[in-house]
Amino acid sequence: MSIRDIFSISRKKNMGTITKKTDEKAFPEGIVTKCPKCKTIHVTKEIEKNLKVCPKCEFHFNMTAIERINSFLDADSFTSMDDHLQTINPLNFPAYVEKVNADKLKTGLNEAVLTGVGALKGMQVVVAVMDSHFRMGSMGSVVGEKITRAVEKATELRVPFIIFTASGGARMQEGVLSLMQMAKTSVALKRHSDEGLLYISILTHPTTGGVSASFASIGDFNIAEPQSLIGFAGRRVIEQTVREKLPEDFQTAEFLLDHGQLDAIFSRLEMRDKIATIVKLHVQEGILHD
Repeated sequence: MSIRDIFSISRKKNMGTITKKTDEKAFPEGIVTKCPKCKTIHVTKEIEKNLKVCPKCEFHFNMTAIERINSFLDADSFTSMDDHLQTINPLNFPAYVEKVNADKLKTGLNEAVLTGVGALKGMQVVVAVMDSHFRMGSMGSVVGEKITRAVEKATELRVPFIIFTASGGARMQEGVLSLMQMAKTSVALKRHSDEGLLYISILTHPTTGGVSASFASIGDFNIAEPQSLIGFAGRRVIEQTVREKLPEDFQTAEFLLDHGQLDAIFSRLEMRDKIATIVKLHVQEGILHD
């Protein structure tokens, strides 16, 4: 099944409406969703219509990469790249490839990032969207290669590069090969910057480890969704190292904004409009589609 087919199915299907039988009576699952923050119960379809943002407390539920593309870019404008790249098992880690293949079936992606060319309010952009449903968005060789190629495509087209990060960090099953992706992606972004081109990094929940320590944090604009967990090491590791109790909001997007590591926090409901405005202010004449 192609990525295009998956996008078509994603737009048409009602998510989470599997029917089970209990006491000989059929009832649909997934009709309602409970917000983990305010505990309010909502009709699932209403949550989905609201871009998976709780209408009461604005808690941001995790999105898949395909959902993100559908909500962010112009309809039917996205063409994916490098879907043929396949993860291998360089360290012969037990059951690694089997787990990757299981996530391929679950998500419809070839790896934990979806990359391609699309349009944002008529402006051509190259995007990369990480998906935490695929190996927790961890970065291995294929993820790093796809992001690098996407950056290079943006440089070639002389258009902005936009990434949505969601990751547990570098993928331990690939050892130093996964850590190498931190340098590779950063070098590609430096070349993109040297050409005077725009890079926008949008950090979503969670963005941690080697991803937060490399390409996620070096955008011309570093933007986050509300309450996103963003950091390198875990809270307990840091507390044990510095032997101090950390603030309750430590490693949240709000904490990072207060301390100068982020430029802004945008709700998902306004993300498309805000990012389009930034792109419009920075693109060169002639980038706009007819």
